[in-house]
Amino acid sequence: MKREDLVRETRWLVEEGERLQQAPSLGALRLWLQLSDDLLSAAWGSMDRYHLAWLMVGKPKSIVRGRPMTAEEEVIYVREVAQQKTSALRMSLQAIETQKMPFRGETGPVRRE
Repeated sequence: MKREDLVRETRWLVEEGERLQQAPSLGALRLWLQLSDDLLSAAWGSMDRYHLAWLMVGKPKSIVRGRPMTAEEEVIYVREVAQQKTSALRMSLQAIETQKMPFRGETGPVRRE
């Protein structure tokens, strides 16, 4: 994967995360999480449960257990998870663009500025 491709795809996912926070949808969240997980895994490697717990991605403050979420709870959940994962994507973007970190599967010349 070329650096500019990773930057473009990460920016798109950040924009989608912001849209999800404005117009929450559980189905859209699931698809977006899968796409962002796939991209982050391709760029940085898979994350184990320790890393995910440390990032608190997908761990809403008030978890509903044993019953379906109400519409209001679903909106809150989608917004929280989208906000957390968007923050992780922004950190990835900063590492790629600002810090020029090499990433897994990088093709083409590595530019150091």
